[in-house]
Amino acid sequence: MRRIRQGDDVVVIAGKDKGRRGTVLRVLDNDRVLVQNVNMVKKHQKPNPYAGVSGGIIDKEMPLHASNVMLYNPASGKGDRVGFRALEDGRKVRVYKSNNEVVDAS
Repeated sequence: MRRIRQGDDVVVIAGKDKGRRGTVLRVLDNDRVLVQNVNMVKKHQKPNPYAGVSGGIIDKEMPLHASNVMLYNPASGKGDRVGFRALEDGRKVRVYKSNNEVVDAS
């Protein structure tokens, strides 16, 4: 079970975008996450008429290492560390370390 999953709201804690919030678009295999509108770069893209891709300079998100983001805790309004706990019915859930609140309601 991963600490950060697709669809989570995260805060960047290191790097050029420190302090910015965004939603995780994808979690990659090598402990990297793609966060919406964070770590934007200019990419020179070659046109491909077969795929319907126009050429030019585009802005796109690049992956960040998962250690550089923290899960956003709406109760405290800050980033929070994540732990795991087993519920009475046997399910394993993520919890915020600061207040032991369950992250996943479902």
